[in-house]
Parts: sequence; C-alpha cells; structure tokens
Amino acid sequence: MRVVLFRHAPAETRDPDRWPNDAERPLTSRGAKRAKRVAAGILALEPALVRVLSSPAVRARETALALTAAIGEDARLETLAPLGPDGSWRQHLGLLVSLAEEDPAATIALVGHEPDLGKLAGALLFGAPTPMPLKKAGACAIGLDHPAVGAGTLLWWCPPRALRALARRRRGS
Repeated sequence: MRVVLFRHAPAETRDPDRWPNDAERPLTSRGAKRAKRVAAGILALEPALVRVLSSPAVRARETALALTAAIGEDARLETLAPLGPDGSWRQHLGLLVSLAEEDPAATIALVGHEPDLGKLAGALLFGAPTPMPLKKAGACAIGLDHPAVGAGTLLWWCPPRALRALARRRRGS
C-alpha cells in the first residue's frame, strides 16, 4: 500500500464572525490555485492514485477536489469524519488498516490537517507520533507492507514549491 498524506492548501484566516464553525472556512483564492498545481505534482509522483479520502472541513474538501479533478474520471473521493481537525493519528492508522484489508496494493491519499497528518507520518515511520509537519499544500508518500506503527518506508516528502515545480515539468513534457 502507498499512502499519500496531503495537508490542505492555505485557507482563509480564522474569523468567528464569518465562519462560526471553523470547519466551514474555505481556501483562499491563492490556496485554491496552489491546490490545483500541487495536485498535478502529486500525480507526477503517484500516477496510480485514484482514491482520495478527505476531512469534512471545507478547506480540506476543496483541496481534495483539486486532487480528484487532476486525477480525472477514475477518481474516487470520500469524506470521512475521522480525518477532520478533531481526528487523531490513531484513528487515521485504524482507517489505513481497514483500507489495506480491502486492497493491500492500493495507492490512496488522505487529505487533512496538522498536527494529525504529521503525527501519523511519524508513527508510521519511527514507531512514535514524532511530528513530521507538512506545510500547507505539502505532501509525502509512505510505503506500507501492512499499516502498523513503525512499519512505513518514506517514499518522498515534498513541500508545495517542489510539487508545483514537478507539475510545471510535467506540463512542459
């Protein structure tokens, strides 16, 4: 199994007057553009990616939609509450275990939030939830023979700038 951990792109500033429920806070216009370019970079590295699992928060869903749009008609997008801002790396690990039972050779993306994605990466790679923070619109991929604490292999870790550069190179070829 290959797991892409993709942090949502830049969102609007927290403002309880505009978004009393922070989960409703959308991406900025710059964030939406960045999500599209970064999604193309992720696909340059992970062409087999078709399944995208997203936090229900608007900013994460909008980021996940950019990724599924880049994938095209084969894309499968699912929204899962445990990937929300109040989720935990342990819940994410449990999700990976059930997904591996369905398809152990799958390449999937989890689109969510920090610090949960970074803690999941640390747990999979180092055996403890040592945070490996992802920048907004940053991503990494971890290879797993079986999802378990300490069982992962880092395949790549890219900040948004590197993913955008990959997208430009892909477009130019």
